[in-house]
Amino acid sequence: MLIYFLFFSFFFCTLIFLIWFFNDRKFISSQSVSASYDSWTNDQLLEALWGEHIHLGYYEKYYKNKDFRQAKIDFVHYLVQWSGLDQLPKGSKIIDIGCGIGGSSRILAKDYGFDVLGISISKEQVKRANQLTPNNCSCRFEVMDALKLKLDDRSFDGVWSVEAGAHMQNKQLFADEMLRVLKPGGLLALADWNRKEYNNGKLGFIDNLIMNQLLNQWSHPAFSSINGFKGNLKNSIYCLEKVDADDWTKFTLPSWNDSIIEGCRRPMIWIKLGPKSFLKGLREIPTILLMRWAFSKKLMQFGVFRFKTFK
Repeated sequence: MLIYFLFFSFFFCTLIFLIWFFNDRKFISSQSVSASYDSWTNDQLLEALWGEHIHLGYYEKYYKNKDFRQAKIDFVHYLVQWSGLDQLPKGSKIIDIGCGIGGSSRILAKDYGFDVLGISISKEQVKRANQLTPNNCSCRFEVMDALKLKLDDRSFDGVWSVEAGAHMQNKQLFADEMLRVLKPGGLLALADWNRKEYNNGKLGFIDNLIMNQLLNQWSHPAFSSINGFKGNLKNSIYCLEKVDADDWTKFTLPSWNDSIIEGCRRPMIWIKLGPKSFLKGLREIPTILLMRWAFSKKLMQFGVFRFKTFK
């Protein structure tokens, strides 16, 4: 009996791996990013497992147990405080670039009194964000390309973006567009997945293989290093002041394990969503585990960035 169980387990895991490895979601254009997020939103799997926030969580101690959904909420507050965004007065206009289904936008509006515009390249994310947002919440959502913001210069008091930059093909244009819409005295708060600094501009064979999988599985054109994107911000024609950056890898690392464990904590989700969603969830596990390994080995780093313009 044990032999049959081991054989079935091996066969099943191999099948999932082959589906994962040979059916990637390689970045082709902004439309491929939009299509991926439309699909993830429509099947409601991520929302059912992780709640309103699809970004990583913040853990004060990397070994400390914390509810995964609470860690995601805490992340928003920690980034607000670290960036100084909480020093802006109520009513300040904030743009949330890569807003997902609006979880962070709603916190910024409800807890800090900001007037928030959330944008996403995914029309289904924007649709869902609007559905989840009550009428008395001062935030709205629009479909918009972060590399072509249809917004006036110096029109926002703050720019907020979490885990969106990895999907941007032109990192310098991404930085330029964010800083372009900041008012004098405005603040930037940004967090993203970053790669390590390459030695001599190259990766070893194994690291390169892993990096290619991390890029292709979730429709990423490229990862910047922390110093690389800090340079993009500093090199922007709109940058007139010091840019600060930090590495929050140790504070966010437990999120990867928790993102899988949530599927065990909430078994009724699989019954509600059905076997198709269960298989889709299994398909994501190899990438999540690979991401966790890459961050733990410093092949990847979780960078946070802050910037204030002159008045």
